[in-house]
Amino acid sequence: MTWARFLLAVVASGVVASFTDWLFMGVLFHGKYLAYPEIWRMKPGQSDSRSILASSLICTVSCAAFIFLCRWTGTETLRSELHLAAIAWIVGPVPILFSNIVWIKMHPLLGVSHSLGWLARFVISGLFAGWLLR
Repeated sequence: MTWARFLLAVVASGVVASFTDWLFMGVLFHGKYLAYPEIWRMKPGQSDSRSILASSLICTVSCAAFIFLCRWTGTETLRSELHLAAIAWIVGPVPILFSNIVWIKMHPLLGVSHSLGWLARFVISGLFAGWLLR
C-alpha cells in the first residue's frame, strides 16, 4: 500500500460519501427533523455551513479509518470488504444510533436513515479501498 494511493482512496471515498450523507442524513425523512425541533442546535433558517463542514471532515476521517481497517485485516476481495463493512456497521453506528433513539427525543426514521448512511459510507470506503489499493 502506497500512501499516495491510500490518500487518494480516502479523499475519493470522503467526497462520494458526503453525497450519500446528504441523501441519507439530510434529504431522506427531512421533515422528521422538525418533529422535535428543540433537540437540534440549528434553528430553521439558520446557516448550517460550519456543521456541514465539520460533518464532512468527520466523514472523511471515518472513511480513512475504514480503509485502513480493510488493509490491516487483509481483505482481498469485494465480498470480504462488504462483509467487513456490514460488521463495522453493526458494531459501531447501529447500536449508538438506536440507543440515541431510545434516550433522545428523535424520530425513529432518523435512526434508520442515519444508519443506512453509515452503511453506505463503509461500503463506499471498502469499494475504493479494493479498487485503489490492490
